[in-house]
Amino acid sequence: MTADRAKVIQPLRVAQPHQGFRRVFIRDMVLPCSIGVHKHEHDARQRVRINLDLKVAEGPAPLEDKLSNVVCYEVIADSIRSLVAQGHIHLVETLAERAAAICLQDSRVLSVLVKVEKLDVFADTASVGVEIERGRMEIAKYT
Repeated sequence: MTADRAKVIQPLRVAQPHQGFRRVFIRDMVLPCSIGVHKHEHDARQRVRINLDLKVAEGPAPLEDKLSNVVCYEVIADSIRSLVAQGHIHLVETLAERAAAICLQDSRVLSVLVKVEKLDVFADTASVGVEIERGRMEIAKYT
């Protein structure tokens, strides 16, 4: 094996059994949104469906049945509603990146899967859109 090849080879990442995680999700949030690149999309809002799936690190302390000890989906949902209400967005990709950034503001969120769908684009389709996955390292590129 050459020295250059040895630099590329990395040890396998092994799951840490003492570090658990939970999934926090928001499913099928449908909001009126000013989104799209076409003129007619600037003139009227259209329905978008947003799905979020957050991978959240569990801390070593017990939950103690306290909201402050978990990632609050209400806070995230309200932030997504505010994001959509801020004004026109050209691309579903942009909306997805901004939604991911919102989710990753909480340091307990390790990664997030975001799916954004425009529901009323084509009569013969249920939706069109994009799905992205972002983690702590990747989000710095988009904020």
